Amino acid sequence: MKKCQLSFNLYQKPLTHIVCYSGGFSSALVAIEVVRKFGKERVVLCNHDISSWTEDADIKRFKKEVATYLQLPITYVNINGIKGSDGIPDQFDLAVAEGGFKFGVTSYTCSRRLKTEPFHHWLRSNYSQGECVLYYGFSCSESERIDRRASILAEMGYEVAFPLVDWERTIYDTREIGIEPPRTYETMRHANCMGCLRAGRQHFYVTYVKRPDIWEKAKWAEKKLYPYTIIKGVRLVNIERLFQAMREAGIPATEHIPSQTFWAKVRHTLGDTYQQLHSLQNI
Repeated sequence: MKKCQLSFNLYQKPLTHIVCYSGGFSSALVAIEVVRKFGKERVVLCNHDISSWTEDADIKRFKKEVATYLQLPITYVNINGIKGSDGIPDQFDLAVAEGGFKFGVTSYTCSRRLKTEPFHHWLRSNYSQGECVLYYGFSCSESERIDRRASILAEMGYEVAFPLVDWERTIYDTREIGIEPPRTYETMRHANCMGCLRAGRQHFYVTYVKRPDIWEKAKWAEKKLYPYTIIKGVRLVNIERLFQAMREAGIPATEHIPSQTFWAKVRHTLGDTYQQLHSLQNI
């Protein structure tokens, strides 16, 4: 793996150390590393609470347990200052209200409205340039995300750091401190919302099998936003018969099978049926 060349300065004056604390496994490890390096007194765990309908309850359990271990509160920076996840709109309601799932190359409605905009407002309102360092749980395999995030925040005047890339590690698994990772990882490769707008067909097959209620809401959003689609070139209503055949054939609903292997298995298992149903998925 190519080493990500990033800089991080140990400052002489007191700084606030803001961990961008998503509730996922990597951000939890970063929070632990930051507290172990600097102490807890000037560490902030910044989280954007997500609708309890689309964010698995075990993710919420996990981030609270890690925060308790660190003896730190979670600072929730939510859309419109909403208190509590039950009042937060899901990604489909936001997309319908905004008139699209995605704007431009990288700006997804849900990420921008639920995370980026509230965070930037909170950051500017509470910390000036040179008063804080922001920490992210990216790895060397995410060099493009690292460069993009560092560039955006540098333009705003803020320093960023990536402990899982640059630091000598003291922990690799939260089980080392007796905390089980979110059970979401048993099926998913991430701790994002179910029905993630960034995801592809494999994720939405998992959604179709595991959360038919969210699947139906996603179809509703596509109908409202016609001709826009969540998956490029594919309407969910058109792919539903294929997913039904896959489920009936016993195709496992998981993201842990590499995409090429997964779809090769689907083609082999369904045979001619795959070709017939696959042709129906296109717009």
